[in-house]
Amino acid sequence: MDEYDQWAGTPYRLGGEGRRGIDCSALMQQVFRSSFDFELPRTTNEQILEGQRIEKDALRPGDLVFFQPSRRLRHVGVYVGEGYFLHASTSQGVKLSRLDNVFWSRHYLQARRPLDNAQLAMRAGSASSNANQGFLASAEY
Repeated sequence: MDEYDQWAGTPYRLGGEGRRGIDCSALMQQVFRSSFDFELPRTTNEQILEGQRIEKDALRPGDLVFFQPSRRLRHVGVYVGEGYFLHASTSQGVKLSRLDNVFWSRHYLQARRPLDNAQLAMRAGSASSNANQGFLASAEY
């Protein structure tokens, strides 16, 4: 299933969990549930504790990327490869953005790998035949 196609353009709504409006952490829950048959916690403050912390230059599709655009707010997306991440933008809804964008680079906080390679492959196979590739299948850059 292609997560980008499924969610692209869905408006951002704080506390939202569906197609009429979704926030960043709920989008991550939905993506990991449908692509990897894996349950993430609901909030960014909980999600940032999941899995193993990794360096930015070691990112792989399926890794969570976290940002801190203000002292109190955190934002999360999922790395999809080729320098892009999928997230729920507060101003533009669900979209792909580049990690090297000036705004996102300035506010980058950390990345986490909630599933190791073996778990990712096993879960992706059970959730969808080609989940990892599905993120980018129809995205336009």
